[in-house]
Parts: sequence; C-alpha cells; structure tokens
Amino acid sequence: MTATPQAAKAHAIRLSRRRNRLRLLPLLPALIFLIVVTQVPFVVTIIISFTRWNIMYPNDIAFGTLDNYMAVLRDTRIMAGIGNTIIMVVATVIGCLLLGLVLALLLNRRFFGRGVVRTMIITAFLVMPMASSLIWKHLFYNPQYGLLRGIQIWLSKIGINLPAPNLTGDHPMLSIIIVLIWTWTPFMFLILLAGLQSQDPEVLEAADVDGAGNWAKLRFITLPLLRPYMELSVILGVIYLLNAYDQVFSITQGGPGTATTNLPYAIYITAFRGYDYGEASAAGVLVVLGSIVVATFGLRLVSSLADDTISPKEGK
Repeated sequence: MTATPQAAKAHAIRLSRRRNRLRLLPLLPALIFLIVVTQVPFVVTIIISFTRWNIMYPNDIAFGTLDNYMAVLRDTRIMAGIGNTIIMVVATVIGCLLLGLVLALLLNRRFFGRGVVRTMIITAFLVMPMASSLIWKHLFYNPQYGLLRGIQIWLSKIGINLPAPNLTGDHPMLSIIIVLIWTWTPFMFLILLAGLQSQDPEVLEAADVDGAGNWAKLRFITLPLLRPYMELSVILGVIYLLNAYDQVFSITQGGPGTATTNLPYAIYITAFRGYDYGEASAAGVLVVLGSIVVATFGLRLVSSLADDTISPKEGK
C-alpha cells in the first residue's frame, strides 16, 4: 500500500519536469542564437589572445604565449585608455545620477503634460549613439556653424565679447562627457522614477502629519528608499560606459593625441590600425573580466542592500 502512493508521487514529479522542459522548448532557438552570437565569439577571442598574430606578419604566428597580455601592460595607448576610461565613467555616472535624480523627483509629481515630458526625456536614450554623437559634433560643437558659435556671435552683438568656442579642441574630454551624460541620463531617470513610484504613500502622509518638511522627507525617507535603485543605476551605468565607443570615435577619434582614447577605442586602434589581433584580443578579454568583477561586486552589493531593506519590515 505504501509503494503505490510513492510511485504515483514519483510519476507526478516526472510529468511535472517533462512539462517544464516542454515549456522551455520554444526558448531553445533564442538560447542557441544567443550562444552563437555572444559566447562563441568570446571563446574565439580568448583563443586569439594567446596567439601572436599580426596580419602584417602572416608567417610569424605562434600559439600558447602570454606575450599579448604582457604587451597590453606595456602599451602606453592602452594605459592612457584605462585612465581616460575611469575619468569618463566616473564623471558620466555622477552627472547622470544627479541629473536623473532631479528629473525623477520633478516628474514624479502630477502636472499637466507629464507623460509628454517623460516621453521627450526618454527619446534621448532611444537615439542611436553614433547619430546623437554626430548631432552634438556638428549642430552644437562645430566652431564655424554650431549652436555654441551662434550664441557667441549673438552675445558679441550686444557687447559681450567671448572667444570663439572650440569645445572639442580645447576641452575634448568634456565634450564627450556631455554627450555621454545626455545619452545615459534617461536610463538612470527611468530606474529612479520606478523607485520613487514604489514608495508607500502612507509613509509620506504620516511624515506630513508629523510636520516633516520636504527636505526632511527627501533626506530621511525618499533617499534611503532609493538607495538600492541608485546602486543599481551606478552598476549598470559603469558596465555600459566601460564599452562606450561611438562617442569617442565620432567626436574626437581619441585625440588630440591620446587625450580622449578610452579602452574600447584603444582596442579598435590596436586591432584595425595596428593589425595586432592578438594584443587587441587580450585587451578585450581583460575588459570583459573587469566588467564581470564590477558586475559581480555590484550585484552582491545590491542584494545585500535589498536584504537590509526587507529584513526590518519582516521583523515588524
């Protein structure tokens, strides 16, 4: 009598597992496509990174060496790219986070046309990075016919004489950071706005009853609630901005000299202008490993913050 219920239970478990596999079956083509498009090229890149391969010297190919990784550490362009990448990422993340927080706080309030304003802000994130970079380069930064030049001419007509603006020449790093902030602020704005809309309105109403002002509510209620969302925004922003290439290529091409050369552009130069596929692959592998470390650390940090946020509520 006891064997029959156990057999029935085992049969039910097998049927459940079979149904789960059948449900996942339609996802198999997408999974295969994802593996072919992302993982296979990465494995090939790892193999090439251990290969001495410069297509200018087709007869000098050797496999199984660490020369490429040592060359990456000695490459002045890549070392400059690391420093420039850190500057770009830190400045852009801080700018996007602050601007996104301000916009999220403003657009979390009800007013006429709020949906239109939100859509207009998000539109900047939907524009292709290369297209938006060229727009900024020609319509804003161009020293002959750009918007900044037009403002300078208009000010000169009312007696305010300023030097002709040449932002890409005088401040190339700033010109790229501005475009990156313009591109990625909507992304952080959406995450922070989602966090604001998850606020419990009863908590804010209780704060109003207690006589808390707007600054007190922002400091002691809203910002602590937004902390996990802000951490997530920073992590995702760092991961994406480590791979920023379009803005550097289209606006300054890494110049003047290596003043704006970041890691992706340095890898591009090494591979397609220096033709050193082995060193470029080694640099790419190091960038991916660095991104994985940042992502792993960030996800653990966000998870711990989420646990700290949930556990007090469970205790109550």
